[in-house]
Amino acid sequence: MSQAVLERRSELLKKNIQQLLIQDNQHGISRQENMFLQQMIKELHQTSHEMNGHK
Repeated sequence: MSQAVLERRSELLKKNIQQLLIQDNQHGISRQENMFLQQMIKELHQTSHEMNGHK
């Protein structure tokens, strides 16, 4: 993937993770939402790793 695509993906993942964390802190999240959150964190880590490899 291009650097621009990786950066955009990273931004979207961070935004979605932030929204879920806020929801979790305020009201709690379901087990399914928690699994989704964990998957997004893994994807963010992988995206970050890929971005660092492109530099």
